[in-house]
Amino acid sequence: MLRKIYKPEGFSSQNGTDGLYTESALERAITKGQILEARATVCDEDMSLWVDLGCMRGIIKKEEAVFCPDGSPVKDIAAITRVGKTVCFKVCGFEKRKGETVALLSRKEAQRDCLENYLMLLTPGEIIDSRVTHLEPFGAFVDVGCGIISLLSIDCISVSRISHPRDRFYPGMFIKTAVKNTDKELMRISVTHKELLGTWEENVSAFRIGQTVPGIVRSIEPYGVFIELTPNLAGLSEYTENVRIGDHATVYIKNIIPEKMKIKLVLIDTYQCESELYPPEYYIKSDFIESWTYSPESCPKLIKTDFRRD
Repeated sequence: MLRKIYKPEGFSSQNGTDGLYTESALERAITKGQILEARATVCDEDMSLWVDLGCMRGIIKKEEAVFCPDGSPVKDIAAITRVGKTVCFKVCGFEKRKGETVALLSRKEAQRDCLENYLMLLTPGEIIDSRVTHLEPFGAFVDVGCGIISLLSIDCISVSRISHPRDRFYPGMFIKTAVKNTDKELMRISVTHKELLGTWEENVSAFRIGQTVPGIVRSIEPYGVFIELTPNLAGLSEYTENVRIGDHATVYIKNIIPEKMKIKLVLIDTYQCESELYPPEYYIKSDFIESWTYSPESCPKLIKTDFRRD
């Protein structure tokens, strides 16, 4: 039996669904227990979210705005922060309000369904669609399905070091993540990302000794400057003054040493410019990764993730 897949909020609208429904479609959704999504237009004085469904308005009362596995009360912020954004929900019924037919919606039940019938059934190594919701210095918070949030820590974003997740992501970006583990008691899921960006050898195969290529300064140490060539590949140039973290750079590839997992660079120039962030390039094309060995076979230093044990 095929397992049902639950997507992050906004995924359907990104793929051409406008979130507008007919009344018969809403009635079918009740019968089938479907999860729908549409845009929340306003949060009223009772902290209820009003949703534009096309044929009518829908209401998500405050207590139906989010599923709290520990039974804690829903905070006002759970409703306020959804205004203007796409929300998922189940249709629970209809009622008349001052002559207007209003759909009764529950985001809580959609999230409960997603947790119990999808997220808690995932195994380490499964690759899922995720959406970046907000960024903090320590990591990126991602929607892993129906608005359920997981923390992607900064050290799990990429091999190349970054000073802040905004160097890699922006809120609203759709990405892939791999499941690290699930906690069925607390109903939480932890995810990682760097394993999907390729190994050292996969990344270095795009470069040759003697090439001059662009990069980004990611770290400055007394012994040299680390310059990112790809999110999972960085090289080292000699220390140079007047270089800042985040500078764009032009570098000459002096040597590539697989047995030491090193790239020697010559820093030719640095400059500042606005760089647009694009969705990451993923080397894993399937929906599962069993293990990932970043380091080359000839290198004695082993960098590996085994999802069967982690």
